[in-house]
Order: sequence, then structure tokens, then C-alpha cells
Amino acid sequence: MTYCDEQKKSPFSSDEAKSIIKDALKALGKKHFAFIAHSNSFPAEKGKNTGFGAVNSNAAKNLINFLSGVFTDIQLGPSGKTKSIDASPYTGTIFSNNPLFIDLEQLTTDEWHNILSWETYQNITENNPNKNTNRTAYSYIFGKQNEALKEAFENFKKCDCPELKEKFAKYKEENKFWLEKDSLYEALTEEHGNDYWPMWKSEIDKCLFNPQNEEQKVQYENRIKELQEKYSDIIEFYSFCQFVISMQNDKSREYAQSKGMKMIADRQVAFSDRDNWAYQAYFLKGWCLGCPPDYFSEDGQMWGFPVMDPEKLFNKDGSLAEGGLLMKQLYKKMFKENPGGVRIDHMVGLIDPWVYVSGKKPKIEEGAGRLYSSPEHPILSRYAIAKMEDLNDEVEADKEERIIKLTEEQIKQYGALVEKIVIAAAEEVGLDKDSIVCEDLGTLTYPVVSVMKEYDLQGMKLIQFVVPEKPEHPYRCKNITPRSWAMVGTHDNEPIRMWADQTVNTEAGYLNGKNLAEDLMPEATEEEKEACAVRCSKDASYLTERKFVELFACKAENIQIFFTDFLGLYDVYNRPGTSGDKNWSLRIPDNYEEVYCNNLKEGTALNLPYILKLAIQARGSEFASQNQELINKLESIM
Repeated sequence: MTYCDEQKKSPFSSDEAKSIIKDALKALGKKHFAFIAHSNSFPAEKGKNTGFGAVNSNAAKNLINFLSGVFTDIQLGPSGKTKSIDASPYTGTIFSNNPLFIDLEQLTTDEWHNILSWETYQNITENNPNKNTNRTAYSYIFGKQNEALKEAFENFKKCDCPELKEKFAKYKEENKFWLEKDSLYEALTEEHGNDYWPMWKSEIDKCLFNPQNEEQKVQYENRIKELQEKYSDIIEFYSFCQFVISMQNDKSREYAQSKGMKMIADRQVAFSDRDNWAYQAYFLKGWCLGCPPDYFSEDGQMWGFPVMDPEKLFNKDGSLAEGGLLMKQLYKKMFKENPGGVRIDHMVGLIDPWVYVSGKKPKIEEGAGRLYSSPEHPILSRYAIAKMEDLNDEVEADKEERIIKLTEEQIKQYGALVEKIVIAAAEEVGLDKDSIVCEDLGTLTYPVVSVMKEYDLQGMKLIQFVVPEKPEHPYRCKNITPRSWAMVGTHDNEPIRMWADQTVNTEAGYLNGKNLAEDLMPEATEEEKEACAVRCSKDASYLTERKFVELFACKAENIQIFFTDFLGLYDVYNRPGTSGDKNWSLRIPDNYEEVYCNNLKEGTALNLPYILKLAIQARGSEFASQNQELINKLESIM
């Protein structure tokens, strides 16, 4: 019996409690309530920790059972294949899935004809250096997972499983357009002894899918056939891994949907080395995608990712060119596989991207600029949609306020990629634009704001990043619009309690408290509001509580919450602009129910019934009176 069960403090302890929570969310106008957890952060069952989380595991099913009935969605991270030296999911491939997300245990069962031995699986779990912590062991599992999958592949080739092999053949044919390239890259890493194609000695191998003339085309096609014959087993193994993860993903999504939850995918704006090699003909030579100097970095962020060539996205008549068709295939695949929708990380990258010269810093003085918003730039001007008369020439090119006006036609041009690729892909698989979650945090240039408004897209409101000195700041409770996704923080932020600890005893703490009092205590006296502001400036627990109330009291129809904020974990998943083993390694503890219950007792985890009660009351006495019966029910499960 856990603390939650004994004290009836958990909103997840019974179906009745979950039903009350669900009614409260509905009363507050919430359509979606998403739990943010990247697949690698999922917990493990006791004795089954391989060193990496997987949404396809039995532990993931248990977590879904725990969350279901309250949460409507799980916001996953990018699912692409990562490199051995970089755990960041935001550098993964655009089509291939990450083999690390394969649940090895399933391969030891009759369903998969026992193609992996239990001994191999057990050896991996027993020797996991982080098996007793809630941290991934990335370097360890990267190698061990590959060894285990090779064993499974060898046994798969020998097994008497015609139905499974028939499905494999069908999968390869249906996904040939991307799988052929991605698997061939794997063969070339063996050929050249490394997986970074710019270091390969053969100029032909660097450009196999980028011939410049008919003679090269024939030469490259012959080379491709030669490699396919020489490395057929490596290519087949790569395809097998992609088949397994696809099969497991399908079952996981079906299971989640059976529990009333959907998966939301995450599409990073970046391309991996593998993608860069395969589709280099569509990229702008000599330019990289990055971020100008901002909150996270004084010199900007040198992401190093290739930039789609605008002239390869669309033809002169506005139809999709080869690069545009590729992007549409990607989004169509993602929407088809994820009926919950797709979160587009760094939406500005599709509308008003910041680009810099390869090898230089992403700063104006070193030639950087906005790809479509730099009519004065000696090189980028050829792609400019904005004209000189649309600029405030007293504002630097990296500032949000630089463009001050656009025509309807210009807004459509800025939004062409969104309209003709992203929205069109969603609609072709039966979804609508509300299945698009737009991460528009940080940079809200006029083109981005205009396109979001033109297509009525749902952006994000990060209340941890509110600027309290600005009464009309869009992340403040009273200014948050219904058609948006609100959250206290994302995977890139410190937990809200850590933020509160750093904010108290500062002017920002008092100003935050003053705004929260005005927004959440509309009928209070000035003395009561001042008391709230002062308390917020001194009491981190109270400031945290007020921010949670703000999250649910605001008018946003959709809410997301990162697992650290929900469970009350005082740790960071990712610090942007930094690298190292600690980044991207935090996991949900295997004993998450116990942790959640203990942290509820300590007042650090999210106590939903209590916060929702306060959120209803924050809407004013009339609204609270209309929902008094619901408030009483919430109190009964607090």
C-alpha cells in the first residue's frame, strides 16, 4: 500500500478519481492534456533495465495504464537513429527510426520466434552500469543493443517464420524510397571505417545520389549495385532493425489508443549526417541552420545542420519540386504513424530560418541572416520575401522586431512550406491542422506570427519564460490564447521548482507574484494581492504552486507537462548549448508511482486535484459557483 493509496492523494489511484480529474479539465476548457517524455526516458520493469528507455516495453504499457484516464496524449521526442558519439535525439535521421527503441525482451518471446536468447538479454540487463539509477547508459547500450540485434537477425534468417518474413519483404518494398539510401549509408560506414561521410576518401561514394550529369549517373548507379552486392548482409540487417521497430511501434500506438491516449511525434528541424549525404542535392551549399545570439548563447548556436535550398522546395509555378516532395513524404509518414499529431520543433525553421556561413559563427557580422528576410544581404537577398521597405532599418537583422509589415501575398509565400507540405500531408492521411503542434518558443518574428495567424496554427506558451515587466507578454496567464499549447517548461528547461528556487528573493520573483495575483485573484483586495506577490517573492513552494495554477487557469485549450514537473524530480533533462553524458540521460524512475506519491506528500509533485480546484476558483466566484459540486469532488480526492 503506497502513501497515495492510504491517503487517497493520487489522482491516479482509482477510476473514480481519474473521472473527477477529467471532468475538471473539461470544465476548464482543456481538450488535450499531454505528458512529455522522450522514449529513452521511459522507465524499466524490475530486473529489465537495459540502459535505455523504450515506448515499446512492458514498462511503457504500465506507465500508460497509470496515466490513462487523465492524460490524453504522450508527447514523444524525435525517433530518428542517433550516432554513437551523440545521444541528442535532435540530431537523428528523418526517416529511419532509432534501433535503441527496440524492446529486446519481445524478441525473446514466441511472438518473435525466440530470435534473441534470454541469456543475451539477461546479460545486458545485469551488466548495465546504470541499472540502479534513473539515467540511461548510452555508450553501453549503443554497442550492446547492436550485438543483440545482430544475434536476432542471424536467427531470424534461419527461423521457420514465413508470415513474419512475408511482412518483412512487404515492409522493405513499401519503404524502399528512403530505406535503400539509409541502409546503403550503413554499408558505406563499413567500407570507409567511419560513419561521417565528409571523411570518406572516395568522392564517388560521397555523392552517390547527387550526380551532376548522365555519365556520373551511370557511374554512380553501377557503384550502388556493387555496394549492394558486396554488403548485402549489412543492408539487410539495417532493414531488419527498421522493420522490427516499425512493428513494435505500431503495437505500442495501438495499445495507447486502446487506453484513450495518442502518441504525438516530434519532428526536429535538423537533418542527420545520413540525411545530408542522401539528399545533399536539395541543400543550400555552404550554409547551415542555427540560432542567433539569445538567452542560451551569446554567440548564437552553431547547429551545423544543412538548409533546404528554397529553389529545390518549389518550382516557379508554386508546385512542389523534388526537395518539397521529399519533405511532404516525411510529414505524411509521420502523420500516418502518429494519429495524435506531430510537434514541429523550432517552427521558425520552416517559416523564417536563421542561417549562417559554414565554418563561421551565426552572427550578423560574420554573414549570418534570415534566409527569407534579408533583402539587404549580398547573398541571401535572392531568396528574400520581405523587401527593404518592409524593414525597420534601425533594428538589427537578428531581432524579432526587424520586419514591420507584409502583404497577404508575402505571408502566403512565408507560409508555403507549412501550407503545401505540412498541412497538406496531415490532410491526406485524414488529420487536420490541429494535429500540428507548433514549437514557436523564443523567436516570434513578424513572418512567424503572421503565418501562424494566417493558418490558425496552435503555438506554445511557456509560462516559465514570461517577462513579468511586460504586461502584454504572450506567456502571461491573462494573455494566453485558447488555440495554443501551454506548459510550465519543456525538455529544454529546468523543472519549475528549480526555476522558482532561483527566482525567489529577486525582483523577478516579486513581479511574477504581482502578475499572478492580478490574474488569479481577480476579486481580491489590493492588500491580498500584495500579500500574494510578497509571498511569491520569498516562498519557492508557493511560487511553484501559483505557476501550476496559472497553467490550468489560463485559456489554453491544450496543456503539456514534462515528466520532471509532474513527478516533482529536481533534475534537468537537457541544457541547450551544452554536451556530455548527462544531457539527454534523465529517465522516469522505475518506481515512479512510489516517487510520485512521496513527492506529493512532500509537496513537490503536481497534485492535480488541488491545483485544478484552485484553477477553477481563479476563474472568479461566478465560475467557481457554477462548478461547486466539482470542487467538492476534487476536495474528496485531494
